Amino acid sequence: MASRVQVVLEDDIDGGEAERTVSFAFDGVEYEIDLSAANAAALAEALAPYIDAGRRVSGRKGRRSGAAGGSRSSAAAAGGATDTAAVRAWAQDQGIQIASRGRLSAEVIAQYNAAHS
Repeated sequence: MASRVQVVLEDDIDGGEAERTVSFAFDGVEYEIDLSAANAAALAEALAPYIDAGRRVSGRKGRRSGAAGGSRSSAAAAGGATDTAAVRAWAQDQGIQIASRGRLSAEVIAQYNAAHS
């Protein structure tokens, strides 16, 4: 029997449905946040004066479609398009304590992938 798992990202600002994961850095710390198109545009607009005045030190030269750019989630970066909602549900079923939002640790993703390979 086949099963299908659907990933639905939750906007970290307003709790609605997010369309993308946006990464950014400030004071040497890198962040990721899941945002709707409207909140991603608001973030890009808020950062635009600082980005325009700043110097690029690394990163892509071109911009992806959309205002703020995007990135792969930590789950995707850790080895494929892992469904973060499924990882969270599995971890909770296994008694692994994780936050309900935010980045999943590579260790938890690896455990999930090992259990599902």
